[in-house]
Amino acid sequence: MSIFGLSACQNLPPIKTVGQVDVDRFMGDWYVIAAIPTIMERDPYNPVEHYEKNPDGTIATTFTYNQGALDGKLKVYHPTGFVVPDSGNAEWKMQFLWPFKSEYLIAYLSDDYQHTIVARNKRDYVWLMSRKPVIDQATFNQLVEKTKALGYDINKLEIFPHLNAKAPSKQPL
Repeated sequence: MSIFGLSACQNLPPIKTVGQVDVDRFMGDWYVIAAIPTIMERDPYNPVEHYEKNPDGTIATTFTYNQGALDGKLKVYHPTGFVVPDSGNAEWKMQFLWPFKSEYLIAYLSDDYQHTIVARNKRDYVWLMSRKPVIDQATFNQLVEKTKALGYDINKLEIFPHLNAKAPSKQPL
């Protein structure tokens, strides 16, 4: 069965990114509301991505979360983002460990820069993020629906709790 799943994934078209991202507006804190997480994101609570533009145009990124509980051990990572030229600033490469760079595609971005979906063509990881640590159920459902439309198995999404915030529930779509 996994052979069929792999084959289906390979037949999906490339993820279409948003047309244009104003990098300056994209900078700042993004709360990870839900994700199909990487191996580095083990049992995250309070996950936050912070972006800051460096003078050379790269993106200084700080990813923090508490492991295992809202007051669990603080984990901090500092990857560097590289905006891909001629991508409308919607495609980045993230480098956690030199010389390897991972695909980072801004597949959805609300007009007010309050919600985003970051995806990968492999459909192995995805992040649903917001400028606030909590979003209403309707917005969450819309982000999940958009994630599903990108070709992701939304049953793999994990919802992450944040301090003083009620997490949305993953409801059947």
